[in-house]
Amino acid sequence: MSANPFAALECLTLENPNAGPSDACVIWLHGLGASCNDFANLLPQLSLSAGARIRFVFPQAPQLAVTVNGGYQMPAWYDLQSLDVDRKFNAQHLAQASVAINELIEQQVAAGITSERILMAGFSQGGAVAYDVALNCTRPLAGLMALSTYFATSDTCTFSAANKSLAISIQHGLQDEVVLPELAVRAESVLQAQGYQFDSHRYPMAHEVCGEQISDISAFINRCLPVLG
Repeated sequence: MSANPFAALECLTLENPNAGPSDACVIWLHGLGASCNDFANLLPQLSLSAGARIRFVFPQAPQLAVTVNGGYQMPAWYDLQSLDVDRKFNAQHLAQASVAINELIEQQVAAGITSERILMAGFSQGGAVAYDVALNCTRPLAGLMALSTYFATSDTCTFSAANKSLAISIQHGLQDEVVLPELAVRAESVLQAQGYQFDSHRYPMAHEVCGEQISDISAFINRCLPVLG
């Protein structure tokens, strides 16, 4: 493995074959130990606007040794070193992951999709990276969807002026014992202090996705990436 495990991320890319060339993009990051297929499998359940031409990009995290899992190698965006509410993590890994995702944003822009039509989404560890990418990004983005996650880099974030008006949806399970609901509240407190507006959703679920939430995910994507005339 190279010194930077994020140097060449593999991605699963899905487009609507019946809607014509894509004019928008969702970059969606999976959680620890998971796969790029996890949320790709959710797409048929989404109720997207008729005529939406959205490209979905699902990056695959590299294999890393994860301390909280006994050093076992698994798909991870960074090494997680503790599971308490003040989680310790490998900051270099997360920074490298953010650079790699920013490169995916640049690739989409180069392919003809404006940054204002690119939405970041992430679940759990993937959400921590999505927070870092979206709130540091110097290009204006369409939105940020933070699913069952936490704002790991709130102390070092630059809060780029380009995304001060970013649409943000924070969604979390009330019975989540992996990423405690308290961590979503902490993220919301930071955002509120920085002057961000956001939607806050809680669900009677654990560390997962539920049916009610799928409706909220669909509505948020439709609002952030409306069909162009």
